[in-house]
Amino acid sequence: MKHEWRKAEKELYLPGKNPGVIEVPSMKYFVISGKGNPNDEFFGNYIEVLYTLSYGVRMSHKAGNPPEGYFEYTVYPLEGVWDISDEAKKKGGPLDKNTLVFDLMIRQPDFVTSDFAFEIIERIKKKKPHKLLEQVRFESLTEGKCMQMMHLGSYDDEPASFARMESYCTKEGFSRVSKVHREIYLSDVRKVTPEKLKTVLRFKIV
Repeated sequence: MKHEWRKAEKELYLPGKNPGVIEVPSMKYFVISGKGNPNDEFFGNYIEVLYTLSYGVRMSHKAGNPPEGYFEYTVYPLEGVWDISDEAKKKGGPLDKNTLVFDLMIRQPDFVTSDFAFEIIERIKKKKPHKLLEQVRFESLTEGKCMQMMHLGSYDDEPASFARMESYCTKEGFSRVSKVHREIYLSDVRKVTPEKLKTVLRFKIV
């Protein structure tokens, strides 16, 4: 049976519209780091490279050499971990999107090993060369205890949702570890109007 993350892993990808606490386990990702305004043209290249690799893994069974333990599944959604530059932190003031720094990533199934990830990267370099492939990393990441909720609407309206999450933290006796946060993009921004965008917001707590 095909693994559908929307059905099998609802607690990770389909939280409610109200803040809640979750323990996030270790997971494997293709990751690429960058900086700058995500509305600029360059950002699409990062996304394209990650999806090309992810579909390379997904379709590896058709190449006749799937890794041990391969199973049918739906490719996981794009995620981003966001912060601002050290210079921007010192300067303070309103957010300037040009000072954003990020790790973009797409989760991979547990059967993907480091060796197989490297094999996929090398294979894609030959089939669909792109200079950003040299910057892609394969990592296991563990978030641990987090606060999360589903944000509905424009990315520019996220501060209101973060304020709700932080208020809930205070009420329940938790503290936000830092202003670094994760966004999981459940909507295709090319096909959905801003008010209908669905984005999981998450940050670490103690």
